[in-house]
Amino acid sequence: MTRLNTELNIADPDAFYEKLIDTHNGLSEEESHFLNAKLVLLLANHIGDAEVLSEALTLARAGVSSEDAAD
Repeated sequence: MTRLNTELNIADPDAFYEKLIDTHNGLSEEESHFLNAKLVLLLANHIGDAEVLSEALTLARAGVSSEDAAD
């Protein structure tokens, strides 16, 4: 079983974050959400492993809403 890598794995995380933010520059909120959705689907397709993707979804969802805090 492949596990989701949650360790720092980006050579230059600050540069990546800057590029990510720059990619959103000039977009409306709706366009920005659409870009994020496209990025998630592109990266999910690249990963391809259903178990890893399921683990990522679970970790990403944890603590996102006030309902999660009650669980």
